[in-house]
Amino acid sequence: MTNLANNPKLPEGVLFDLDGTLLNTAPDLGAALNNVCALYGKEPVHESIYTPVASHGSRGLLKLAFSEELQTHESELRKAFLDAYSNSIAARTHVYEGVVPLLNTLIQARVKVAIVTNKPKQLTQELLPSFPEFNVFESVVCGDTLSVSKPDPAPLLLAAEQLGVNPKSCIYVGDAERDIQAGRNAAMTTVLAHYGYISDSDSPADWKADYGISTPLELLDIIGLPQP
Repeated sequence: MTNLANNPKLPEGVLFDLDGTLLNTAPDLGAALNNVCALYGKEPVHESIYTPVASHGSRGLLKLAFSEELQTHESELRKAFLDAYSNSIAARTHVYEGVVPLLNTLIQARVKVAIVTNKPKQLTQELLPSFPEFNVFESVVCGDTLSVSKPDPAPLLLAAEQLGVNPKSCIYVGDAERDIQAGRNAAMTTVLAHYGYISDSDSPADWKADYGISTPLELLDIIGLPQP
């Protein structure tokens, strides 16, 4: 595997997953889950349990406490969860350390940036205004922007098109298997964010990402740009 740092040509674009890659949204997702647990008389789920599942959407989180009830009441439970989450979507969510200087360095190097998330558009639009540092993103593609979502490559290819860049000259950074699958399917260089939501039952080595990073700023080492 050739290190991108040995390539004098910078990538044209860097695309990022949102939850577990740019933002730690687990605290507010977990709070929404426990709000539903309280509503239905269930014991709260501990942070250590829900955090690794935070990128698996409402169903993945609800399954932690309502595995049996989901079979018959999924729509009701999902609505309760989404209502609770929407009401407090950015209370404790925060940008991962290193993300802002990473973005600033990429922009200064004239590398275009985009977000490609499976989060629904409504929730994404409710969340992002709390983070004005993300105004640098020229494209935001959500889970329901198209009729398909990751691991399908179409959302990534749409983001590359909106940026006006060649997908083969792009990097996609994410913390889930579907992110790596989508990036590979789009012929992009894939980078696994090991600091994100990866559970003990996951096998990230099997996902075959091109690179892995333990902090956001390590991406600059891969690209060949100096860390600030």
